[in-house]
Amino acid sequence: MATNYNIKTERTFTIIRKYGFIFTLSVAIIGLWQPLIGLLVIPVMIGLTLYSFFKGRYWCGNICAHGSLYDSVLIKFSRNTKIPKFFRSKTLTILFFTFFMLMLTRRFIKVIGLYGSAMFFERLGFIFVMSYIMVTIVGGTLGLLFAPRTWCNFCPMGTVQKLSYSLGKKLGVTKTTDEKVTVSHKSMCHQCGKCARVCPMQLVPFKEFSDHNQFDHEACIRCLTCVENCPAEILTLNNQKTAQLIKNNINTSGFESRTRIKAQIEEIKELTNDIRAYTLKFIEPQKVRYSPGQFMLVKILNDPETFRAYTISSTNDDETKVRVTVKSVENGYGTSIIFNQFKTGDIIDLEGPMGRELVIDPSAEKVLLIGVGIGVTPFLPIVHNILNNNNTIKEIKLLFGTKYEKEQVYKEALENLEKESKGRFEFRRIVSRENDWEGRKGHVTDHLSDINLAGYKVYMCGPKKAMESSLEKLIELGVPPEDIRYESA
Repeated sequence: MATNYNIKTERTFTIIRKYGFIFTLSVAIIGLWQPLIGLLVIPVMIGLTLYSFFKGRYWCGNICAHGSLYDSVLIKFSRNTKIPKFFRSKTLTILFFTFFMLMLTRRFIKVIGLYGSAMFFERLGFIFVMSYIMVTIVGGTLGLLFAPRTWCNFCPMGTVQKLSYSLGKKLGVTKTTDEKVTVSHKSMCHQCGKCARVCPMQLVPFKEFSDHNQFDHEACIRCLTCVENCPAEILTLNNQKTAQLIKNNINTSGFESRTRIKAQIEEIKELTNDIRAYTLKFIEPQKVRYSPGQFMLVKILNDPETFRAYTISSTNDDETKVRVTVKSVENGYGTSIIFNQFKTGDIIDLEGPMGRELVIDPSAEKVLLIGVGIGVTPFLPIVHNILNNNNTIKEIKLLFGTKYEKEQVYKEALENLEKESKGRFEFRRIVSRENDWEGRKGHVTDHLSDINLAGYKVYMCGPKKAMESSLEKLIELGVPPEDIRYESA
């Protein structure tokens, strides 16, 4: 079964986002008996209009009680499929906004006639109660059928915010106040599409960053979902001035040679039942220079053009080929495409080489490598390169941790390098869940204290949680943070 492009993920990063829906439900339900509660909606409407004048649709993504209902509650039950074009069209937005404002105006006119009577405020409040009931029912139904924030694409209050924001931009107010999704540098983006797949509004930030490295789409609700989920951790929320400062001062070393590459799948080798090595022969250009520790982007989708980043697991002896090792992930969108559709002889697109975090410091004398699971793949070419080229490195240690021994890919090649190194390279294998395993047991963090870490430069690759726990342990053992570099696998 095909994996859904759109991902359900955590979208509530503040108390307001998490529990704001209580306000919506209180107005919609309690308001049927106590309509005066509907008057609380008036300051909400004033607030979102003023806020958007300075910060666009920030209110939608961070304060809106309806948004909280969609992101905190409805997402759990929503099909989370692609929002139909009809609900995203300008035509619907204009027509529905006109209809909504006419209905609201008609009701206000009726209530105005009661001004001065005891019923006036109750009837006025009931107008907003009915509005919240309508939004809850219609928005909730659409959210269940399609995606949680389907309603937000044509929400009348969203339209009010767009109009207020447009005025703020024309008057030049938003230059300092408006914070947008900002990429550190476009050359560092993996083009993985994760930002688009988690976006509540189903926008495509990674394809639309401007020349000043910001996402300018007016429908962006600044909800931080893409920022929190970016695998490369290169997204922030900043104003234009700060974005320019980041762009001018960011270190792009390791990304300056990034280029589009045409390649052919020369060989597919099954290493385990869920890990394959793909050997790719360069076609155009015919030769590509890359450094051990860098990664390549492999194109998996045409619309939107999407890539997956894979660390290089081969040496670059003649510069005509590259090997990447891919582990199948359950319900993984990218790996399901690669495993099911990529065949020997296929012509595919690559981008790269990229990355610097695992490129070894040429001045290092002692190096500790920590590979967890598939994260060991960059270390095979790294160790090979160190042992076969002139450098200052005297000692190399590699800790390789997996749940089971059968998951330890490239162990024979690494063991051969250890034998040939004449004591310069030490390879330690660690298994955490296999009772019959007679070697080192536990996690890599359990074995770090066995090593005198003084003077070591540390390079790590593996699952994010494993990297975080290893980083914490290394710092606890006295390794300076500036001597630790890592990538998540």
